[in-house]
Amino acid sequence: MATPRVVDAEFMKSAQALADSVDDTVSEVVFLGRSNVGKSSTINGLTSRKNLAKSSATPGKTQLINFFDIRYIYDDKDWSIRFVDLPGFGYAKVSKDLKGVWQKNLVEFIKHRVSIRVFIHLRDARHPNAEIDRGVNEYVKRFIRGDQLYLDVFTKIDKLNMKEKRALKKKFPGCITISNSKRIGYDVVHQKIFEHIFGVMEWSN
Repeated sequence: MATPRVVDAEFMKSAQALADSVDDTVSEVVFLGRSNVGKSSTINGLTSRKNLAKSSATPGKTQLINFFDIRYIYDDKDWSIRFVDLPGFGYAKVSKDLKGVWQKNLVEFIKHRVSIRVFIHLRDARHPNAEIDRGVNEYVKRFIRGDQLYLDVFTKIDKLNMKEKRALKKKFPGCITISNSKRIGYDVVHQKIFEHIFGVMEWSN
């Protein structure tokens, strides 16, 4: 069997909060990260779509929750989930209360949205020790449910030399690394999603 591949991806809706979101009947993969980490590029890369997710010209400006309907093909079957693009952290310094990083309604969304199954925290491989990323990681893990998976995915891995890559792997063993410009690492992300949401554990490359 090959790895799962996305055969259809469509924008569904933008929402401001939990109350005006789409229905919560489909498992969701949420993407969070700093405004300049490459969230839109990652979603476009994973879905093989050039302009599915659009990035703002001003980092931190986009403050809406964007939903995308995703259809995979794997083992000759259709598998449907949703990707959810959350507003970026922006460039603000870490607040003592991490709720200050996100608007109150966004905190409500990630804490109470029952259909979230996977959190993908995108982090810049060039700045792996950013305080804001550590703070958000710790904050979300305070309330993450047993049926939810939290993945640290480091972007821009192609910008690192071999010594820097080894240091990253040593500090974050088992971390996932991707490059949107080189289209590297997507298969691992798809596999982790399938393993957790659908229980598919066996792969062949």
